[in-house]
Amino acid sequence: MSRALRASARRWWVALAAAVGVAVTASLGFWQLGRAELKAGLWAQREARETLAPVGWEALDSVQPGGDTSGLHDRRATLQGRWLHEATVFLDNRPMNGRTGFIVVTPLLPSHGGPALLVQRGWVPRRMDDRTALPPVPQPDGTVAVAGRLAPAPSQLYAFGEDAPGPIRQNIDLSAYGAEWSLRLHPLSLQQSAPDTPDGMTRDWPRVGADVHKHYGYALQWFGLGALITILYVWFQILVPRRRRG
Repeated sequence: MSRALRASARRWWVALAAAVGVAVTASLGFWQLGRAELKAGLWAQREARETLAPVGWEALDSVQPGGDTSGLHDRRATLQGRWLHEATVFLDNRPMNGRTGFIVVTPLLPSHGGPALLVQRGWVPRRMDDRTALPPVPQPDGTVAVAGRLAPAPSQLYAFGEDAPGPIRQNIDLSAYGAEWSLRLHPLSLQQSAPDTPDGMTRDWPRVGADVHKHYGYALQWFGLGALITILYVWFQILVPRRRRG
């Protein structure tokens, strides 16, 4: 292959690489803008729904099996029922405020006998000297009143396999968990608010949409990288060769 052909092929490969780089960075920038728009909408939804009156069991029971529960997300709720303490699960690898620990999840059984609701009761630290040690959590008996915010079921973290039976688990699957304890479960959960009497659990639940500006920053970085690729291509592949020929 002659020198002219090699130079021409190299220019085409450089142009293709620059085009791919610009396309990828632009798509990532627009993806971050889409994430920002989504989170801004969730933030606005939460702000609006927090002004509504709290709901009770009747609102949960009104949702048909397999129905859409998104209309209840972010609604405040006040529920009375009984804890099923023996079914408490400690969700592992759930940091809060930069610390390692567990999210304590316990089913709340309604007095009227309907489906139970998983309650994310709060966060507790893990003992670093013994990963299997369970931190003590309150276990009140009888009927209790629980207030909080309705949310989807606890998020699923990546797991290499199925969780072994026991109180410490990586994730909780509503269907399998309900079958394990012979429970009917509502397809959402309650993130409990801090009670009047401190119980040693932390409840700084993340607010979806609070980090929306982070996505705008990421989008600006991707667009900036695409602009840099364009500038470098124009300079080294167009302007510099013209100056040399001149």
